[in-house]
Amino acid sequence: MKRFRPTRAAAPGALTRRGALRAGTVLLMLGGAQIARGAGILAVRVWPAAEYTRVTIESDSALETKQIFVSSPPRLAVDIEGIELDPALRELVSKVKSDDPFIAGVRVGQNAPNVVRLVLDLKQAARPQVFTLPPIAAYRHRLVLDLYPAEALDPLEDLIAGRLRDAQRVAPAGAPPVAADPLGELIAKQSDKPAPTTPNNTSPGQRPALPLPPMPAALAAAPPPAPLVPGAPLPSSTRTDRIIIVAIDPGHGGEDPGATGPSGTHEKDIVLRIAHLLRDRINASSVGGNPMRAFLTRDADFFVPLGQRVEKARRVQADLFVSIHADAFTTPAAQGASVFALSQGGASSSAARWLANKENSSDLVGGLNVGSKDVHVARAMLDMSTTAQINDSLKLGSALLRQIGGLGGKLHKGSVEQAGFAVLKAPDIPSVLVETAFISNPEEEERLRDPAYQVRMADALLKGIQGYFARNPPLARSRTL
Repeated sequence: MKRFRPTRAAAPGALTRRGALRAGTVLLMLGGAQIARGAGILAVRVWPAAEYTRVTIESDSALETKQIFVSSPPRLAVDIEGIELDPALRELVSKVKSDDPFIAGVRVGQNAPNVVRLVLDLKQAARPQVFTLPPIAAYRHRLVLDLYPAEALDPLEDLIAGRLRDAQRVAPAGAPPVAADPLGELIAKQSDKPAPTTPNNTSPGQRPALPLPPMPAALAAAPPPAPLVPGAPLPSSTRTDRIIIVAIDPGHGGEDPGATGPSGTHEKDIVLRIAHLLRDRINASSVGGNPMRAFLTRDADFFVPLGQRVEKARRVQADLFVSIHADAFTTPAAQGASVFALSQGGASSSAARWLANKENSSDLVGGLNVGSKDVHVARAMLDMSTTAQINDSLKLGSALLRQIGGLGGKLHKGSVEQAGFAVLKAPDIPSVLVETAFISNPEEEERLRDPAYQVRMADALLKGIQGYFARNPPLARSRTL
């Protein structure tokens, strides 16, 4: 008779040999990418600006967070779940500089197992926005912390403050300010405000860029060309006595580097330099006796959504809108400058359509918070463009193209092209997009990096703007402020 031997019961939670084999088989079938694990932090970045400061945390998988904002003293606490504190997150502490307009300091620590707490101590009351972005372009998953001022900055106030500072520098002692139009009258009533300075930030996740050569003092301080004098005096009925405002839009910025050249030059850096040069020349110029004033949609290295760029120009009641770019193409052989206007129908060429689609994706790369109500308002406004606006934009584009063609470089096409660029959809402002060159072409990248060429490009753009107004005098109007 065979003796019965009772089996030993497995302890609770113990893994039997058969269970271990089964588990191993499952792991092999799933693969490493499907095994649950904590997210890995790839990079942290800080983009400070007077308009808002952005903090991004890039990871290899999506992060889950809980946040709380405390108003007194102002601070934002964010719990990041499913991760352990690592050197990349600790690096965020040193990323914040003392001149950041919003962040006074950062504290980071392991608040609980698998939970890292990030605390941003703030310098002022703020409206924080915390959201996530899916992978796109060179980026993986991103957690974004945007810190906006409690009271949004008014671009018109910035324009007024800058105009007032210039007037005070050149006016004789004791001389009363002279008002040119209702905007000038408002300028005269404003108090002077110091302009905030914002450090630049290099965009990680992209090819490292060669440092741009410094602007020689002789070039940076060179006086702009004399205002264009029309062949005959303008009729008195068309002359106005008011400030002419030109909105300059340096493309891309912040998390969105734009195109990158073979040597690592970022489009956002080149176009910002040209925009600064053009601003200085416009501010020192006039047309038909009317002083000109430039307004920049961004004056430092930070991201501005496309719709917001348009809305800024409308808020300051700009007379023109000039967006500056230096794009790349699929082949390094592409070369030459181009000027584009909006098209209500199809694009004028397949290349124009391709470029418009590429530029319109900037919001996705730069990191647009789709939950923001302001975004929906701006997007709704972008469908109001008129035939008259497009016709005026074509005239402006032709004037600019004539001047750019005189720089000695090649034009990609000798006429103004058209496509559905979102940034050109201001319904009441003649708007163009200028591709200064193809940064993907090694020779043109080298030219774009040359400070002397940047100066010549700014001079050409100024002459084009003045030429447009010489043939299309600005209409007299009372600005609604």
